[in-house]
Amino acid sequence: MFGDTDMNALLEQAQAMQAQLQRAQEELAETEVTGTAGGDLVTATMNGSMELLKLDIKPEAVDPDDIEGLSDLVVAAVRDAHHNAQALASSKLGPMAGGMGDGLGLPGLGG
Repeated sequence: MFGDTDMNALLEQAQAMQAQLQRAQEELAETEVTGTAGGDLVTATMNGSMELLKLDIKPEAVDPDDIEGLSDLVVAAVRDAHHNAQALASSKLGPMAGGMGDGLGLPGLGG
């Protein structure tokens, strides 16, 4: 069905794609994105691997009588950062995944 040359070429192509995806994942892990809420009162920083790295809360966001409001701002900022990290991952991995969504969840991606 397939000649040795065809199989070797297919294997080489698969290995090249895997190396590209690995490089893209390494870039994602090193790239930071932010999300904000409350007019920048709360800022969440994530990397492209969806890890929360930092959370900044400005003093004026802290109201002892409204802890629930602060909690909502934190959640909103983290969601915004997560959305931005997903968009980054999609832009980096999508083209290499051959149109298979954002490329996440493919075997061998370690995601």
